[in-house]
Amino acid sequence: MKVAPQNIVLAPVITEDSMGRLAMNKYTFKVASNATKIDIAAAVEELFGVKVAKVNTMHVRGRMRRQGMHQGMTPGYKKAIVTLTADSKGIPFFESMV
Repeated sequence: MKVAPQNIVLAPVITEDSMGRLAMNKYTFKVASNATKIDIAAAVEELFGVKVAKVNTMHVRGRMRRQGMHQGMTPGYKKAIVTLTADSKGIPFFESMV
């Protein structure tokens, strides 16, 4: 059963570090926790019309948070750093932020 690309690539990750990687054609996304590298590459190519060279994934652990005497964990998620080929165009959403 094929999963929609919108259910694989959930959101862009906008941090100082991820914005610094744009010069190297690397884009960072929050992705579904059960998505594979092949699924992520296919979803990014279909959603943005670009060519993917490489995908690196990592699990981001939730952090401890407190509010007064109550404490808990923020949810963890899976993050993917997608490297585009040199001849591929950029992703307009990220380009507008630089």
